[in-house]
Amino acid sequence: MTPAVAATVATGPDLLRLVALPVFAWVAVRDIKTRRVSSTVWIPLALLGAALLVWEAQLARAAGPHAWTAEFLVPAAISLGFVVPIAYLFWWFGGFGGADAKALLVLALLFPTFPEYAVGSWTLPLTTSPLGALSFTILTNAVVVAVAIPVVLAVRNAVAGRIAPVMVLGWPVATESLSERHGQLLETPEGVSLSGLDLDALRMYLRWRGLSLADVRAHPEAYRDPATLPEEPNPPTDGAVDADVRGDGGTGALVQDPPQSSPARKRTFDDPWGAEAFLEDIEGSAYGTTPAKLRAGLDVVAEEETVWISPGTPFLVPVFVGLVIAVTYGDLLLGAFF
Repeated sequence: MTPAVAATVATGPDLLRLVALPVFAWVAVRDIKTRRVSSTVWIPLALLGAALLVWEAQLARAAGPHAWTAEFLVPAAISLGFVVPIAYLFWWFGGFGGADAKALLVLALLFPTFPEYAVGSWTLPLTTSPLGALSFTILTNAVVVAVAIPVVLAVRNAVAGRIAPVMVLGWPVATESLSERHGQLLETPEGVSLSGLDLDALRMYLRWRGLSLADVRAHPEAYRDPATLPEEPNPPTDGAVDADVRGDGGTGALVQDPPQSSPARKRTFDDPWGAEAFLEDIEGSAYGTTPAKLRAGLDVVAEEETVWISPGTPFLVPVFVGLVIAVTYGDLLLGAFF
């Protein structure tokens, strides 16, 4: 924030920065529902952030040497020279998704300094950081919120009596609901696991075969037979729930009932479920899925009525919560230790 305007509600740049709140709220909700955020969302916010950065620089320069150096240049350098590289490196090493990294890049442009908003007798944020870069505070707030999520999950499961080694990562759901859920299976035929099948990859496989989850559950032994693979597979899409196909995995075409096999024992095939054929046929990767992981996941969803899944809360949700906390309260870590 630029000094010499404390008597006003906020500076022009600070008021325009509030546009980010409803946009990030919408992005967080969309990421929860679809796990997909278009890159076009970030372009206007980045352009706005760059324009406001120039505007604030002019205001700070006019306010004097202290405002220019201590209250603008230093925090802006931290925001652009530290938060931006962190976002890029975490994306590069797989810690962030592309949308998460772009969101942090945008926030580094939009909130290089701490704003000030006069609300009655209150001045928000209530606390500030010695670094002076709000984007860094948003990042640390988001990390605190993300770390708290497993604690919330564990308490929720414990209260419901669901005690399991993976109770800090997810919760049990009806298997038939998996076609509309995001996240990762936390089960294999051998028991709970931290490296189960990605549910987007499951949808890709079902769409490729033109099957629904109900089809697989009704005739698991028949569909384990790679001889039942379609001669002309369907586009697998990217596994999104809202892809332009039936949400349960099928393409809309009727699937003929396959021949029934004896339930007494599972038959042995060279490529059970056609897992290798699927991964060889599609372009790219199905979220790092291997044939073994796909087979294990299909075995679980074909037999179990309830399965543990990790919802895989997208990082944009903690980022949005961290943004709201930063603009209203300030720095969570600073408030916890001082």
